[in-house]
Amino acid sequence: MGKNYVESAKLVDKNALYTPEEAMDLVMKTSKAKFDETVELAIRLGVDPRHADQQVRGAIVLPHGTGKEVKVLVFAKGDKAKEAQDAGADYVGAEEYAAKIQNENWFDFDVVVATPDMMGVVGRLGRVLGPKGLMPNPKSGTVTFDITKALSEIKAGKVEYRVDKTAIIHVLIGKSSFGTQKLIENFHVLMEAIVKAKPASAKGQYIKSVAVSSTMGPGIKINPVKVLD
Repeated sequence: MGKNYVESAKLVDKNALYTPEEAMDLVMKTSKAKFDETVELAIRLGVDPRHADQQVRGAIVLPHGTGKEVKVLVFAKGDKAKEAQDAGADYVGAEEYAAKIQNENWFDFDVVVATPDMMGVVGRLGRVLGPKGLMPNPKSGTVTFDITKALSEIKAGKVEYRVDKTAIIHVLIGKSSFGTQKLIENFHVLMEAIVKAKPASAKGQYIKSVAVSSTMGPGIKINPVKVLD
């Protein structure tokens, strides 16, 4: 444990459940690294991800963005490729980028967007894109003919949330430089989206636990019944 982590951990009561406001204040106080730390949530849900009808997945544009510069690869041809270039895509192409990913293990991008007619090409990359959470999906708005809208939302701070096999969602909500108020506003918008995405088949307590932390800071538990207060 580093000196900064040990000092930060002293500020956090491991047994306490904080309000979102208290938790974000603590995140600011425990972010002591020399770089701008990323702030991330870990949300444990009362769902069984093994069942298709209990998958929780979606995307939301955070009001203050993520603070992260996002590189976007767009699979498109013709007019849609030009639209992607005009809308600010970092990489635009088709089979040549599929080959680059497969043959060169190239992953110099954060998000993949594809037009529906290109999914035959992209589908072949499922084994390498899927485990990295990079596979385009209509539910997250990354399989679409409206390339301009998709890119503008991604560049503005759109985040995708998806429950993993342990029923936990890991998602970033900003940077420590945002300050308490912006982090709280991003937090509430994200949590509202996740609550609305509750599967009809999920029984019992839906939000089981929530923790927030900065890149180098300790985890801070948020009272799950207070997430929308």
